[in-house]
Amino acid sequence: MTQKSVLVIIPAWNEEESIGDVLQEIQDFLPHVDILVVDDGSTDSTVKTARAHDVAVLELPFNLGVGGARRLGFVYARDKGYQIAVQFDADGQHLPQSIPELIAGLDGADMVIGARFAGEGDYQARGPRRWAMTLFSLVISGQAKVRLTDTTSGLRCCNRELIEYYAAWYPVEYLADTIDTLVRAIKAGYVVRQVPVVMRPRAGGAPSASPVKSIAYLGRAVFVLCLAYLRK
Repeated sequence: MTQKSVLVIIPAWNEEESIGDVLQEIQDFLPHVDILVVDDGSTDSTVKTARAHDVAVLELPFNLGVGGARRLGFVYARDKGYQIAVQFDADGQHLPQSIPELIAGLDGADMVIGARFAGEGDYQARGPRRWAMTLFSLVISGQAKVRLTDTTSGLRCCNRELIEYYAAWYPVEYLADTIDTLVRAIKAGYVVRQVPVVMRPRAGGAPSASPVKSIAYLGRAVFVLCLAYLRK
């Protein structure tokens, strides 16, 4: 796949139902990459299950959110000298088979996004969530000067330069870990591209969803986008 050292960073918060299968899939398909699980203050057996798979585990004393967990992952990647970092979710939606495609995309880019709406799979998003995703894609694609169809995807791959950048700065606010990190990277001159990927339904747990929460998501999303462009 590559001669460069690769770290797969997996934030996890109460993912005991899925984390074991996620780790096993990665280890079976990509036995030569390293894996770091950043436990975000879980109260279940997430840590125990992760350690049973013989991967590196860092434990946060309380829940910081996915942004805080990912930042710790980038600090670890920087300090350990990794050349490539892959953001991967613990809920079973991401496929290890996508990782080689993401890494290959780094030839000519600093970040590669695994895009759900780029011609692969049948992933669907509806209502306010889809409206927000469409707005993000239109605005950020214009700045990146390339079509980005899934700017909220958590499946991403970064080179060494972005590892160092994110280790020094990575927001913890809601949605900022996707939108703000992407906007800031583009504004800083990093090249962002995407590759189409297939994603599955969650393997464990259940995301909260309701009409009221969907409208709130849209409002927060627009606010985060505006804030990202106002930041210097």
